Amino acid sequence: MPRWLSPLLIVLGVFAAIFVGLASWDNLTAHGSARDPAPERDVSIVRDEFGVPHIFGKTDADVAYGLAIAHAEDDFSNIEDVVAAVRGRGGAIHGESGAKADFASAFLGANETAARHYGLLSPATRALVEAYAQGLNEYAAKHPGELRLRALFPINGKDIVAGFMLRSPFFFGLDKPLAALVEGRLPPRDAGPADERGSNGFAIAGRRSNDGATRLIVNSHQPWTGGVSWWEVVVHSEEGWDFAGALFPGAPYPLLGHNKTLGWTNTVNRPDLIDTYKLVLDASGKNYRFDGQWRPLETRRVWLRVKFGPLTLPIPRTLYRSVHGPVIKNDLGAFAIRYAGLDDVRQVEQYYRLTKARDCTEWRNVMAMQAISGTNFIYADAQGHIGMFYNARFPVRAPGFDWKGVLPGDTSKTLWKSYLPFSAYPATIDPASGWVANSNNHPFLSTAPADAQSPADFAPELGVETFVTNRALRYQSLFAAMGDKPISRADLLRIKFDKGYDKTGWAGKWYRQLMAVDTGKSPDLAAAQKLLAGWDWTLDGKGAADTFVTIAFAPAARTAYLDIPLADPATALREAVDTMTRDFGALDVPLGDFQRLRRGDLDLPVYGGPDAVRAIIGETAPDGRRVANNGDGFIMLVEWPRGGPVVSRSIHQFGAATTRTLSPHYADQSPFFVREQWKPVHFDPADLRSDTGPTDRP
Repeated sequence: MPRWLSPLLIVLGVFAAIFVGLASWDNLTAHGSARDPAPERDVSIVRDEFGVPHIFGKTDADVAYGLAIAHAEDDFSNIEDVVAAVRGRGGAIHGESGAKADFASAFLGANETAARHYGLLSPATRALVEAYAQGLNEYAAKHPGELRLRALFPINGKDIVAGFMLRSPFFFGLDKPLAALVEGRLPPRDAGPADERGSNGFAIAGRRSNDGATRLIVNSHQPWTGGVSWWEVVVHSEEGWDFAGALFPGAPYPLLGHNKTLGWTNTVNRPDLIDTYKLVLDASGKNYRFDGQWRPLETRRVWLRVKFGPLTLPIPRTLYRSVHGPVIKNDLGAFAIRYAGLDDVRQVEQYYRLTKARDCTEWRNVMAMQAISGTNFIYADAQGHIGMFYNARFPVRAPGFDWKGVLPGDTSKTLWKSYLPFSAYPATIDPASGWVANSNNHPFLSTAPADAQSPADFAPELGVETFVTNRALRYQSLFAAMGDKPISRADLLRIKFDKGYDKTGWAGKWYRQLMAVDTGKSPDLAAAQKLLAGWDWTLDGKGAADTFVTIAFAPAARTAYLDIPLADPATALREAVDTMTRDFGALDVPLGDFQRLRRGDLDLPVYGGPDAVRAIIGETAPDGRRVANNGDGFIMLVEWPRGGPVVSRSIHQFGAATTRTLSPHYADQSPFFVREQWKPVHFDPADLRSDTGPTDRP
């Protein structure tokens, strides 16, 4: 061997050792959580003809165990992603995008909060989350080939609670101020949801319906794939837990739906529940001033595990915390964030208790826990009660401060420590009109105008949103057009699947701006305006202008929902014309040819559009088509006939096997979904088809 080759081999060996070490570092250093007790479980899983699991157990905890296994059978990858984010290992799977979730979990102290307050949950709730964790552990142990990370499991009940702590504040907009501060910007004054996703909810009292039935429509809009995509389930236990609905990966029970006597759905609301404080630091940067005294800034070092190609590298980050909450340092200073529900785990209990409530009084008593910090609840029950509750955990804020701006962090006058009672929230309960609804609009359009509450009755410090969606304007006009006539099931579904746009809202304003663009020197833009002039204000696929409107309205729908200035109309018109010309060679392409639902081998037309009641949101595919990926997804129609048991129907945009491409239930509901048809829920176990049977327990 040449003398010069030996040092080179040593160097290469050192680099190889470093490479192998970095490639295996995450798996070598990671470890699971301490297991909870794992008793024997008495549970069976029966899937109906659409693959929807019906979980039967002796106890509620047994059911939660079975629910975990059934959901893992359909969607283990998304559950694993949720667990990885909670355990600080999302970056080891997804690189930089996963590391952002890991940082958020560490920044919020999700695991620390769960561990510190786990004992505040009732024994029944702890048993439920521990049984759910047990089910996931057993599934992971029996399917090692599906694991993308070693030593992610086992998990325990505290990990399940930490998942709620991580995700819940982002539903009312924590991502917006957090992202701004991390990027070195001041947070926006509007901390509502960061995109145009929304939801609808409708309830009709039996006294207003044509057949005496009380009806509820569950219609929450979420991304069609990923960690907050809906999965349907029906649960029954011998302890009296009977509920049909849907949940997200990582939830041990349905989050919306119905039991025998009542039900509800949720829509995202946009109250001001997040406050940002600028701290005054001393010269060392280690202490902050508060009420004239210096306090030490809490610090903690965390290591993010970030995948770069074949390597997983440890990336250090320092976390800070003040009396206000977690702190971000950037070039503009040090900023603390305080948000509703900070350091409170009881939402895990409240959701569970809501599913077991039996009447309106009991349900409202559970709501009075105020542990679920944000989201509207649209409620209905077998007794004919209906309601729209603007649920938002309003901090008790001192008047005289700009609560939408950056607050002074050196005084206790801006540090709120309590919340208004649930009875102080805006709510519309059993209105004379006999109907309530919400489509991510302010709470003062929840029913007929004569029955609505007044914004003047609520202090500005609450930060109640003022925005009105097109969907809210549409349901208002459609209900108003019915006058005092009874509302039939067909009437309600016509409203639910409405695809129209209201001329008095943002859509009308945007339309007028597009039509006002000077097209004298651009014949193609003039042709687009002529096409727009003949539009019938619906996206039902019947008009020649529908596809062009879908493209031209999309940027306005996004900016309108965020309550910021609309885009430049001349630019938007030009981009829409260029897009249609480039991809289709024409402006009058049928909407069904342009807007598609694609899943496996299916490629189907789907109608509706952004901020229509039949909400369809999508992204552009390589072939120029708009492929739906958000909006109307899991939908449920719940009915309590006069004197009869509850009956429900549902539909999912894809199917029960949400990530299992080889399953017959991967996309079997999609044809029904695009035709706006329903499937039965089989809430009564006796209604399950005779050819269904139990799955093999893994």
